[in-house]
Amino acid sequence: MDLKTKTVTLAHGAGGKQTSELIREVFKAHFSNPYFTADDAAVLPGTDGRIAMTTDGFIVSPRFFRGGNIGKLSICGTVNDLACMGAQPLYMTCAFVIEEGFPMDQLEQIVSSMEATAKEAGVKIVAGDTKVAGKGQVDGVFITTTGVGRILDHADPSGSHAKPGDSVLVTGDIGRHGCCILLERDEYGIEAQVESDCAPLWNNVKAVLEQVPDVHVIRDATRGGVGTVLYEITEESGVGIELDREAIPVAPSVRGVTDMLGLDPMYLACEGTLVMIVPEEETQKVLEILRGMEHTQNAALIGHVTEAEKGRVVMRTAIGTRTYLPQPGNELLPRIC
Repeated sequence: MDLKTKTVTLAHGAGGKQTSELIREVFKAHFSNPYFTADDAAVLPGTDGRIAMTTDGFIVSPRFFRGGNIGKLSICGTVNDLACMGAQPLYMTCAFVIEEGFPMDQLEQIVSSMEATAKEAGVKIVAGDTKVAGKGQVDGVFITTTGVGRILDHADPSGSHAKPGDSVLVTGDIGRHGCCILLERDEYGIEAQVESDCAPLWNNVKAVLEQVPDVHVIRDATRGGVGTVLYEITEESGVGIELDREAIPVAPSVRGVTDMLGLDPMYLACEGTLVMIVPEEETQKVLEILRGMEHTQNAALIGHVTEAEKGRVVMRTAIGTRTYLPQPGNELLPRIC
């Protein structure tokens, strides 16, 4: 099959020869491993201990963007959700809904990036499903993933475990993915070099948990960004959070775009940045670990958990004033999916 000249047809979703060809020459070519199956379900070895399981759907527009594409995003999103529970990603399944006429070479690029990202994260793609929808029924390609991981024996992070006095960290600069997607859509005529932070972060989380088992909270700041995650944590843990605005890392290019458009980077999506809440005495150790690893060199202490102002996030400015971070509204821009 010449991928450069082929497009996806309804026959590729009909279950016959073309379906087998698609699976063999695109999916199996990239996902093959000892557990990858042609049967109705993968048979996997048992694991001891606690298991984490997550599922997610990806319909990002545009499908290709600086720093990644919908395929890479689907692996990162699933791996990072497991990592936030202290779980080593083991296995994934993926389901594709593909629009009739979708270029086969673009599909192969997406699947190839999934292969590379899964390899980096150490997760195996073991089963999946493919459906082809008629022209106009879907926008190009949608991906749904499910991931299973084994939770490390000593790990117990939860949004309900934040305690007054804890340190609030971010593992990198914020808002880059949301800003990247906004620029890729070219709705505002702004030229800026902003690359998505899309990255799998299990190795980084594992390195932290191996040396600092008592990490209280790990959250993936995707839709709604860091601001939304922090409000969720205040509600779940019954605490307040105070931030230092000057300590929050924002790339200059992202700051320029958001200032121009009146957007707050605190509410722009991240796809390779986590929020971590750790005991104050472990702060410097965690930062040292993160800053020494790929994808998290810009980790920073941005605030503390407080007993006061329960359910609120307070921002301390450079001149010493304090103001409430606005609670997230009904519609956050730009929509990333």
